[in-house]
Amino acid sequence: MANEPNSNNDNTPRKPGQSPMGKPQGAKPKGPFSWLLMGLVILTILMMFNKYNQVADISYNPKFLELVEKGYVKSVHFQHSKIVGTLTDAGIESEEMETFHVYYIPAMTNESLKDLLRSKGVEFKGEPDQFWGPFLMSVLPLVFLVGIIYFVFIRNMKGGGGMLMNFGRSKHRVQGKGTKITFEDVAGIEEAKEEVAETIEFLKNPKKFQKIGGRIPRGVLLVGPPGCGKTLLAKAIAGESDVPFFTISGSDFVEMFVGVGASRVRDLFKQAKENSPCIIFLDEVDAIGRKRGMGMASGGHDEREQTLNAILVEMDGFDTNDQVIVMAATNRGDILDQALTRPGRFDRQVIVPLPDLKGRVQILGIHARKIKMADGIDFERLARQTPMFSGAELEALINEAAISASMANKDYVEMIDLEEARDKVRWGRAKKSRVIDEHDKSMTAYHEAGHALVQFMLKEADPLHKVSIIPRGPYGGATFALPEKDRMYYSKKYCMAQMQVCFGGRIAEDIFFDDVTSGASSDIQQASSMAKEMVLNWGMGEGIGPVSYASDMSKEAYFPSSTPDYSEKTSQLIDEEIKRLVSDAYDAATQLIETNKDKLDNLAKSLLKYETLDVEDVKTILEGGTIDKPTVADLLAAEKEKTDAVEVEPDKGSDEELFENPYDKPEEEKQDEDQSSTEG
Repeated sequence: MANEPNSNNDNTPRKPGQSPMGKPQGAKPKGPFSWLLMGLVILTILMMFNKYNQVADISYNPKFLELVEKGYVKSVHFQHSKIVGTLTDAGIESEEMETFHVYYIPAMTNESLKDLLRSKGVEFKGEPDQFWGPFLMSVLPLVFLVGIIYFVFIRNMKGGGGMLMNFGRSKHRVQGKGTKITFEDVAGIEEAKEEVAETIEFLKNPKKFQKIGGRIPRGVLLVGPPGCGKTLLAKAIAGESDVPFFTISGSDFVEMFVGVGASRVRDLFKQAKENSPCIIFLDEVDAIGRKRGMGMASGGHDEREQTLNAILVEMDGFDTNDQVIVMAATNRGDILDQALTRPGRFDRQVIVPLPDLKGRVQILGIHARKIKMADGIDFERLARQTPMFSGAELEALINEAAISASMANKDYVEMIDLEEARDKVRWGRAKKSRVIDEHDKSMTAYHEAGHALVQFMLKEADPLHKVSIIPRGPYGGATFALPEKDRMYYSKKYCMAQMQVCFGGRIAEDIFFDDVTSGASSDIQQASSMAKEMVLNWGMGEGIGPVSYASDMSKEAYFPSSTPDYSEKTSQLIDEEIKRLVSDAYDAATQLIETNKDKLDNLAKSLLKYETLDVEDVKTILEGGTIDKPTVADLLAAEKEKTDAVEVEPDKGSDEELFENPYDKPEEEKQDEDQSSTEG
């Protein structure tokens, strides 16, 4: 048989993508209208089948009533508005049928039909239906069908485009009068509160400003690190003002459809003008407000650029009497487009910085209002122990302390819980159950003793707080400092002292073990970073001079460059200067440790014995004294004895006399008592 291209002898050429039978391949699925049409056809067929399947349909009056009067009806069954009946033998012979169906109107037969059936001896079951039952059963399917058609098709077609047009509607949320957050819940950013308070006052009393002729800024940009309270400040504005507060995130403007962002911007500003006076708050505005014309993906038709252009146009379209204030928040103010931050748009930038010492005390007090605290909690001391903490981290600190106290079955949060929560938030949870090799534990003790010795003896460095060899987070041990104040700038002596502290651990390893480990990697990185900042940004390099060679980070974000902005000779000078600063700090720390080698040895042995030492313990040891407190072995033995006593006599003793958590370190409680009498 020949190899024929078409077995049915149809030589008609087929189009690409067409099946042999002439049907297109990959046909599109049926749309909603097709499924609706198919459903109507099936429903009609079922109704016709049900209708033609009925036999011996008779009328109620007179046929059915005549059969009952003659005694031909044996039994009937009421079903909605239909009567299904069977005839007697005489009725079957006379009427030549065995069963019949009668359609009736219940309202016309409800009173007398039952009496008539009883008088003739006709058995019946069911009750004659009321009028509304059958009526609703017949009407509900039609109502249901009409409802589906309305909600699926007609309702979504309103507005000229249906669901697709909803993409262009703004996704903002309106809040204000129902917000419980006020300025009393915001602390640590007093200057920012004063600046936004002017905006609220303008919305409440615009005539106060108009009588002099001043114009309130149209846009207020909140700039600051993450977690400093920018969004919280915006919520407080909503709580303080009695005007509508439209809030939306920058990412809500951008969708997969081109032009949606610009459409949402126009819709948002349209609704804001209709509800003026009001406030618009754009959270994370850098998602759409980046500088234009930079980057590989940007262009005239870029979606983000169109959204930004729409914002610029809408903010320029405000009239003096519109009374619409636009506020925005970002932690990347350096990458925003200059057209967005110029006067007339976001013409006032409010800096929301990390809280200072006073601000941290206030923030801790605000978050502690909902927590049961023990008497004598010193928030000022805790604030001194948390430099560079943001408001969000302080809130997490209070929450972690409450969780820790609850897990220990305490009735309130104590100072030891707050200090442990501080270490957990910044450095991670203490890994008290980790089994450590004795050699590694000994090396860790000498490493941390080296840090503690250098930090304690150098007056230019931050004061020592405590030192511990209990693993925490990714670190095998830690030496904690307690800054006396918030530093607005760094001196060269301070930087050199901090670099010596960083190298103290590695030098101790080299002196006592004649070896070095990778445990000093983070210390080396920290010291190197500080030396680079000193040379490149702060002009502290003697061979370079007061010249800045740091790259522009805002440009690097768009144009990453592998080549610096200076010559190779300058680059070599920079490397040499960084190396000199690091070497000077390393040599100075080595000389200090060599001079106090015996003191460091005693300090390391005490760390192996007690695991955690506070500043008073370190001071006593370095001065040649001895400390008197239980060791780790003594505490474990005492705990075991108490546990055994409880198992023998469970009713003897009180809960307060027992350790509630066998892993709690009572020496830390002693440490807290000792530290309560010192200020660092």
